[in-house]
Amino acid sequence: MPGNLDKIDIELKRRISQRIKELRKGSGKNQTEFAYNLGIDKQTLNRLEKGRGASIYTINKFCKEIGITISQFFDSPIFKDSKK
Repeated sequence: MPGNLDKIDIELKRRISQRIKELRKGSGKNQTEFAYNLGIDKQTLNRLEKGRGASIYTINKFCKEIGITISQFFDSPIFKDSKK
């Protein structure tokens, strides 16, 4: 429920979408190619990269498809809290 998200949730959502985009760009593929390889449509990938529809289940599927663990997904400087 987007209306119920606090600032921390919104920031996490932004970082998740940023990480998905980072991994896709790191593959050297555009959205169309990357989505095709994942077996999803470009619109779905676009939504994930914009921070919409990325549940933990979706992230898990994404990780399995690209051959990384959820730990590897979240073990990124993107998720390090710069305020600490």
